[in-house]
Amino acid sequence: MSSNPNISMKNIMLGLALFLGIAACKPGKEKEAAEAGAHAEEETSHVELTAAQYQTAGIETGGFAVRKLSGTVAANGVIDIPPQNLVSISAPLGGFVRKSELLQGMKVQKGEVLAVIENPDFIPIQQDYLETRSKLEYAEQEYQRQSDLAKENVNAQKTLQQSTSELKVLRARLAGLKERVRTAGVDLAGLEKGSITSTASIRSPISGSVTVVNVNLGKYVNPTDVMFEIVDTDHLHVELSVFEQDIPKVKLGQLVRFRVSNNPGREDLAKVYLINQKINDDRTVRVHCHLENEEHGLLPQNFVKAVIETGANPVNALPDEAVVDFEGKSYVFVKDPKGERSFEMVEITKGISENGFTEVKMPASSGQSPQFVLKGAYALLSKLKNSEEGEGH
Repeated sequence: MSSNPNISMKNIMLGLALFLGIAACKPGKEKEAAEAGAHAEEETSHVELTAAQYQTAGIETGGFAVRKLSGTVAANGVIDIPPQNLVSISAPLGGFVRKSELLQGMKVQKGEVLAVIENPDFIPIQQDYLETRSKLEYAEQEYQRQSDLAKENVNAQKTLQQSTSELKVLRARLAGLKERVRTAGVDLAGLEKGSITSTASIRSPISGSVTVVNVNLGKYVNPTDVMFEIVDTDHLHVELSVFEQDIPKVKLGQLVRFRVSNNPGREDLAKVYLINQKINDDRTVRVHCHLENEEHGLLPQNFVKAVIETGANPVNALPDEAVVDFEGKSYVFVKDPKGERSFEMVEITKGISENGFTEVKMPASSGQSPQFVLKGAYALLSKLKNSEEGEGH
């Protein structure tokens, strides 16, 4: 069976024309789809209210307010105490605990007896003290006698020198023994009267609160054992860790606002007092801050979240309620100049927030001197999202 060449060529030309026509239609379809998507996206950020809705939402509009907001540096840290306000107490010569009524949390005063310990080694020290004191009294009398004789040229100068040397040796020995007696906690006033005891009192060197108790009656404590720890919380401070890249912004005297972990609803104030000159292994620098209010009720080692105010700069700001947060992003509503009650939701970048105002950084494509929704922004967001859900159904 032979085929007709004219018919075959006609079919080929028809197929080619059909293919080109389909290909030519595709860009137009894609363009229409893109325009439709852009239009839909524009519609999802646009909201228009009726007069009644506008009044019910309490919409108020206005422009940027130029406010001086403080630049801040965020930091974490702890409430800490000066080294001299935390004392570990031990028995310098050791001994058995014979009396102690301390409990954690109790308040003690400087000089108050914390415990009574017993050690037979206290007795020889006291004996040496009394014997040396007696020898010193005799040496002082002998020195006086030799001094008088020397004035009359009765004795040799060498004898006076020996008496003087003996007097100095005994005075030095007695001073050393007196310090040992005092360090041990033995009652020196009673010893001066000739009373020797095997017990000594451990006294508090500062006023404060007892935080650690490591003893019980009958326990033997070595000189290196910590019996008690006492902390004076009258002069706490804030110890912050600031990242190294933020340190150039931190200066002495800057205000610090902080909150403690166990009372986040309360804000306290401090000021930067010292900046360490060493970077730690975690790439932070220690910043020491003094509290503005000593009547604080804070506790050592409270965890702290703080911001350091590094300076006030004029910025474009809006009231906090003009900025809405949705799905992890921040937005403002800009009034459409073509419509009396039409608004566009615009994504922005938030800056510093302070005293009810937030710094707002608009996208580069935004117009000049826009008018913002200052009150009622969340009502617009609700209307916009409800409209989207309705269209989705």
